Amino acid sequence: MPKELGVLNALDNAKTQLYHFTAIVVAGMGFFTDAYDLFCISLVTKLLGRIYYTDPGSPTPGTLPPNVADSVNGVAFCGTLAGQLFFGWLGDKLGRKKVYGLTLLLMVICAIASGLSFGHSAKGVIATLCFFRFWLGFGIGGDYPLSATIMSEYANKRTRGAFIAAVFAMQGFGNLTGGIVALIVSSAFDHAYKAPTYEQNASASVPAQADYVWRIIVMVGALPAALTYYWRMKMPETARYTALVAKNAQQAAQDMSKVLQVDLVSGQDKSEIEILAQDDRNSFGLFSKEFAKRHGLHLVGTAVCWFLLDIAFYSQNLFQKDIFSAIGWIPAAKTMSAIQEVYTVARAQTLIVMCGLIPGYWFTVAFIDILGRFAIQLMGFFFMTVFMFALAIPYHHWTLKENRIGFIVMYSLTFFFANFGPNSTTFIVPAEIFPARLRSTCHGISAAAGKAGAIVGAFGFLYAAQSTDPAQTDAGYPPGIGVKNTLIVLGCINFFGMLFTFLVPESKGKSLEELSGENEEESGETEEPRTSSRTVPV
Repeated sequence: MPKELGVLNALDNAKTQLYHFTAIVVAGMGFFTDAYDLFCISLVTKLLGRIYYTDPGSPTPGTLPPNVADSVNGVAFCGTLAGQLFFGWLGDKLGRKKVYGLTLLLMVICAIASGLSFGHSAKGVIATLCFFRFWLGFGIGGDYPLSATIMSEYANKRTRGAFIAAVFAMQGFGNLTGGIVALIVSSAFDHAYKAPTYEQNASASVPAQADYVWRIIVMVGALPAALTYYWRMKMPETARYTALVAKNAQQAAQDMSKVLQVDLVSGQDKSEIEILAQDDRNSFGLFSKEFAKRHGLHLVGTAVCWFLLDIAFYSQNLFQKDIFSAIGWIPAAKTMSAIQEVYTVARAQTLIVMCGLIPGYWFTVAFIDILGRFAIQLMGFFFMTVFMFALAIPYHHWTLKENRIGFIVMYSLTFFFANFGPNSTTFIVPAEIFPARLRSTCHGISAAAGKAGAIVGAFGFLYAAQSTDPAQTDAGYPPGIGVKNTLIVLGCINFFGMLFTFLVPESKGKSLEELSGENEEESGETEEPRTSSRTVPV
């Protein structure tokens, strides 16, 4: 039978208090910034193409060449993947708090530097932009394992899922703010510097001031991170890290009594921690047989589910504007000026965020501690599969003018069930089911697998979604398999996500130590399988 330390038991049974909500906002602001920074670039790629790659003699405005578009869209993902692995590991080695401020500082500095990208040529500007966006991504990557781990270790077991989901849901507001900032900035510049459409006057359609538009949009991402830096520095180390990893229950009790109103008795915890420290079963490493036996399949489940989800999620998200153009929601580029195009893309993207993204996140917050993680993830993957096939099989039907609203509704529903589904649960579960000394590392590994999927989705979709007819492909791209076949492939990927969900245990209503097998007493020579090995909900 599990025996829990007094300080951790008090945390598990604590009432929901103001500090819990403070922690959600402070941790969530990192995700707000993450979402803003990663998605605002998709709003300005067309503008970058117009400013730096337009040939005035061409009948259509300039677009980023394929290799440049790949770099601008994907370099932050590469940084994020590296940051998730590095800061995940560092969070377990040095403690969550020590590393937490560093990731935020990196985000603030690199978001500002991205907007100040310099150079006399297109290559110079794009190269410096990519350099700073890599390091921006590196900071963002650190926020994934640290925010999830900190929130799961602060929360009580009754509402832990909702708290971690609320941190992640701040991404929706980050996306929305990215859209709104782009709308305000482009609208202001369009009114101040009226420009003709590309058809009317190619060179005058890109006013010199358009270069400020993308820089301002990118740099605003530094604001929310800078505003929460002070509060991050004030957060104490989590009690679970201090008690279970640093082996100091007294300090854990003192830290928690400063921020939470709970009755903490740490006297008897000292001797219990000494017993735990001597127990070999609580000292196995990530690459040990014991870890593979207890948590190996869990790590495969969390990593593969996140990998498969992000292929589908990011391929849709980063290239929304291409889908909107394909169904005629965004007019042909030559019928707009450069700044008008930013406004039009931002308006379409903001609408999708409001209709599909944000409601899904908050449905997860409301229902995750009622339905459980397993049910929500399985349901989400199922409906994403259904809606992908429903969009793909009669794809020609959706491209007809009278059916475009139906297409947008279906497309929004795939986003809704991604967020009221695996996009939220893949972030939550790895922060709950692994031992405290490996929790941040395992979350980082799972998240990095997700970002690898995002890279596949972002780059793969760019090429795959190109028309099979060479005459209809975007400039510089080889023929692909077309949007219809790409959507079918994404539907199949979501189906495999459903299957791998069966490797992930249900964590609803259990303490973190119960899930990870920490604090368990010996039960004779042969041990019964732990509750954490259960792969379907109770």
